Amino acid sequence: MSIYGNLRTRYSMKVLKPEQHAKVLFLSVIIGVWGGLSAVILKNIAFYTHSWVTQDFNFGKGTYLYFVLPLVGLTLTTLFTTYVVRDNHLNHGVSVVLHSISKRFGRIHNHNLFSSMIASLLTITFGGSMGFEAPIILTGSSIGSFLGRKFHVNRKTLIILVGAGASGALSGIFKAPIAAVVFSLEILMIDLTMASLIPLLVASMSGAFMAYLFMGNGVLFSIHIDHGFQLGNLPFYILLGIFTGLVSLYFTRTTFYIEDKIAKIKRKSEQILIGAVGLGIMIFALPSLFGEGYEFLRQIVSGETVDLVNQSLIPSSTEVWHLLLFMALIMMFKVVATAITGASGGVGGVFAPSLFMGGVSGVFFAKLINLLPFVNVSEKNFGLIGMAGVMAGVMHAPLTGIFLVAEFTGGYSLFTPLIFTAIFSYLTISIFEKHSIYTKRLAAKGELMTHHKDKAVLQMMTVNKLIEKNFKTIHKDAMLSDLVKVLADSERNVVAVVDEENNFQGIIFMNDIRNIIFKPELYDKIRVDELMYMPEPLVEPSDPMEEIALKFQESGNYNLPVIKDGKYLGFVSRARVFSQYRKLLREFSDE
Repeated sequence: MSIYGNLRTRYSMKVLKPEQHAKVLFLSVIIGVWGGLSAVILKNIAFYTHSWVTQDFNFGKGTYLYFVLPLVGLTLTTLFTTYVVRDNHLNHGVSVVLHSISKRFGRIHNHNLFSSMIASLLTITFGGSMGFEAPIILTGSSIGSFLGRKFHVNRKTLIILVGAGASGALSGIFKAPIAAVVFSLEILMIDLTMASLIPLLVASMSGAFMAYLFMGNGVLFSIHIDHGFQLGNLPFYILLGIFTGLVSLYFTRTTFYIEDKIAKIKRKSEQILIGAVGLGIMIFALPSLFGEGYEFLRQIVSGETVDLVNQSLIPSSTEVWHLLLFMALIMMFKVVATAITGASGGVGGVFAPSLFMGGVSGVFFAKLINLLPFVNVSEKNFGLIGMAGVMAGVMHAPLTGIFLVAEFTGGYSLFTPLIFTAIFSYLTISIFEKHSIYTKRLAAKGELMTHHKDKAVLQMMTVNKLIEKNFKTIHKDAMLSDLVKVLADSERNVVAVVDEENNFQGIIFMNDIRNIIFKPELYDKIRVDELMYMPEPLVEPSDPMEEIALKFQESGNYNLPVIKDGKYLGFVSRARVFSQYRKLLREFSDE
């Protein structure tokens, strides 16, 4: 059993005082308004900047500007992130938020209040094939973190306000308040309790209100649903879920593969050049890959595929196999374009690309099965539902996909097929990928927050803050007489053995030598290196606390030596780890 296994904390929350409740709700309103307004500003600036950049830009005939604009965008973005804000992690917006929750108690750098918005504008309006959603989520979360720290809220409340900021900003960009709350609960792992749910709802509605106030009542995809859900098509929606799950797997694996390959290129200028040339070639051949791609997505879901083919270098045709080839190429290269944009220094998110891929996948699948005799499904419906499928698979967030697509399309009549497709997509990719595109790298480094309270609290603990240095050391060439003197002055029953350069050699446990330390005749005959032994296991400062807890459990030791590059740093004790764990658990659980 784990050293934490016998701890049973009743998770009933302490009641906050009325003035504390009022402060949290007040901050939630401000965060939602600020986040929603940021989303409105970002979308409007993006629209006008895109119009200015692409003026006199003929998408139907091709232009060599396709090769120039990505280079300009990636260069400006890299200069901004490297020399202005000095932060090269802006292209992982949601992952930055998750890391701040897991390892920094919700503290996010203040420059993220504006930096991710500016960087994403430079990337996407110049052709970068990404979306604005992750940058605005990072902005909203930064707003929550900033105001929470200014008003000196506790750690638990600060994390809730970070989630409220994400919900407010996402609600503002999509006008989808329910989906925005579900996003914070499902992806950011904010606890589903009344004390956290109410601030998320307040912030989300405030963000949506700002969007409605400045941008009207329309939704992102105001598409008329021609045919509602038909029970006879349920098997096809299940198959669509499996298909979008496989598309999600391709999306995730390709993204990580390209990022890893480009990361091996050390010179930033070479990364930018490779990304710009690759992106330029792709959008020259398939202009639909330029930028976010929402207009292309609207057209393909609405059935306006002929015009889209005419814009590409593919010869125009109305043959269904020709259209299927076109969409297959779009699905194949959209992921490559997105990954190469982010890996080459661009800033943006995978929200828009996953919706893009889902819409194309849904229409592609519908066209394919409509070739079968006696089958006639709605390509529009499959396009909309495919969006939820790929989003559920890529983000491992079926509820977010379901509610987001239902809200921003107005397609509530498709709730049942949305549920089936999203669930089967998630189940399909879960066979191959345990973590989402946001959490895979964090999980690999042991930096991922989860709803499991033991693991969540362990993620918040670090070895460096637990190292105890009151253990005595002795040189390996010392004699027993020297060891006796050290033990006489020691508070602990363990002595670390080192060499002249402080390299760790082993330990001496007092109980092991009790039979000889009272024999003076042996003091000058026995050397320390004859008494020491190398303990197992050892701990490094970079080890995640969950791994250290496992080391305590498997070894049964009460103290483990901490070593970095062979140098002795101190010990970490089971008692201190457990004490810190209980302290953090109480703080994390209080509301």
